[in-house]
Amino acid sequence: MTVPDCIFCKIVRGEVPSRPAISTERTYAFHDINPAAPVHVLVVPREHITDAAGVGPEHGGLLAEMMTTAASVAEAQDIAEKGYRLVFNVGRHALNSVPHLHMHVIGGHHLGWPPG
Repeated sequence: MTVPDCIFCKIVRGEVPSRPAISTERTYAFHDINPAAPVHVLVVPREHITDAAGVGPEHGGLLAEMMTTAASVAEAQDIAEKGYRLVFNVGRHALNSVPHLHMHVIGGHHLGWPPG
């Protein structure tokens, strides 16, 4: 199920343009329009889930596919060997601005710690 007014659902449906990275049966990965690093790709499920807090046991297979999509993105973007960060943000204090589950794949340079 997708949500009519959700920007990521619109991207998944092809109603809003994006720069694709990888597409699978249950996920879609595209380049962030405001990248925080040289590589910044979002992996979203094609199914609308509001955020990581809304994930349940029934989503295990989908989460596994999101992880394998992220690993494929890292390989395709040539950051797999040196390292990358995977991030889920939940809520406004985490600066989650789109209420659709998404994972950030961030890399391409040395990432500091702690983030934020």
